[in-house]
Amino acid sequence: MFTGIVTDIGRVLELECRGDLRARIATGYRVETIDIGASIACDGVCLTVVATGTAPENWFEVNISGETLSKTVLGGWQVGHRVNLERALKVGDELGGHIVSGHVDGVAEVVRAVPEGDSLRVTFRAPEALARFIAPKGSVALNGTSLTVNEVEGAEFGINFIPHTQEVTTWGGIAPGLRVNLEIDTLARYVARLNEFA
Repeated sequence: MFTGIVTDIGRVLELECRGDLRARIATGYRVETIDIGASIACDGVCLTVVATGTAPENWFEVNISGETLSKTVLGGWQVGHRVNLERALKVGDELGGHIVSGHVDGVAEVVRAVPEGDSLRVTFRAPEALARFIAPKGSVALNGTSLTVNEVEGAEFGINFIPHTQEVTTWGGIAPGLRVNLEIDTLARYVARLNEFA
């Protein structure tokens, strides 16, 4: 489990097809503290660490399955791509965002990005099947970042990115047409399921 609070911006160093896609990601994390088999959210996708190293800089490797590639934007990664990273939540850690599983539900697309004061107001379009789970003042995780929804109109929803969020994540380079990983709020999923039996 994760919180959607990004704690490092990684960078894709290598990509190799070995049946699955294998990615080597540079990180500021101390790799001696990362166990093989540990989970790290990479742009919001929970991936398992299969190798680590320190030369020429700290890095870890993950395998990305065909199923994951089909449901996320990770298939579009290229060497040099910047990646939002978050290590798995430990018991007793501060829950600064919301409960995020790292199981991406679908892909959203940036429709508009307009400066608003020092912030950036961004409109996203969700897949129709997921739009009903997104509510004003509710939470979503986009590329692994816990965000509050401002408004919803049909399949479109708005997010306000404050300067801090733009600085400590990859959200500083938002542009229309950008596709991002979307994970809906787990609570919304369960409420919708319960309503099917009401």
